[in-house]
Parts: sequence; C-alpha cells; structure tokens
Amino acid sequence: MQYWLFKSEPSVWGWDDQVAKGGAGEEWDGVRNYQARNFMRDMSVGDRGFFYHSQKEKAVVGIVEVCKEAHPDSTTDDPRWECVDIKAIEPLKTAVTLETIKADPRLAEMSLVKSSRLSVQPVRAEEWQIICALGEIA
Repeated sequence: MQYWLFKSEPSVWGWDDQVAKGGAGEEWDGVRNYQARNFMRDMSVGDRGFFYHSQKEKAVVGIVEVCKEAHPDSTTDDPRWECVDIKAIEPLKTAVTLETIKADPRLAEMSLVKSSRLSVQPVRAEEWQIICALGEIA
C-alpha cells in the first residue's frame, strides 16, 4: 500500500463534501499539474491518503482511500489529464495543522513541507504513522 496527500480548498471541496459522496467516492478532478497527475497514475485501489484542507485551515482533517485507479478526467476533453476516485474513510479525531507538521523534526522531509504547492503528493509510511498518531487515529 502507498500513502498520499490530497489538498483541497474547503470552500470549493471540503471534507464534508467528500464524506457526503459515501462509498462511491468522487473523482479527484481538475488537477492540471503533470507531477500531481503522474502521482495519480501511480496509485492503486486501496491506497490511503490524507485529506488536507488548504487556505485558512491548513490541516490534515481526514483519511481517504483510492477507489478507482487513474482514468480520464471528466472535467476536460484534453487526454493529457487523468484523475483517480477517492472515498472518505474516517475523520482525524484531531486535525493536524501545517504548523504542527512543520514543527515536528521527524516530518522535515515531508513533501507537504518541501513542495507545498502540489495538490497531490506522496507520503512516506513513517510520515503516515506520525500524522495518524498526531491525529489520534490508530
């Protein structure tokens, strides 16, 4: 299993919107960055991800799962753009803020700290464990 982080502006698509889609999940569409698209191409059904609210909140708020592998993005006719579908699994009991992540030296090499602009990015297994512990998820 691989781990990922999906960033979204909560005013556009937030955790509650994701939860409302239920087990069917929703396309993680609209990504127009080649590196982020390539990360989605690397994903497999069952991979887990953090759902991250960007802008004001700047925090990991939930856990999602990839429920459909990369396929054409339905929001464009341009064949270069693909997306995966994700479904909500569970909220973190405690949101883990970017400030908390940056303050933890164990997370200094995390993509979120080093390449914060990417909307889809990988998370190493040890980073996953640390953030789950901080968010009070077993």
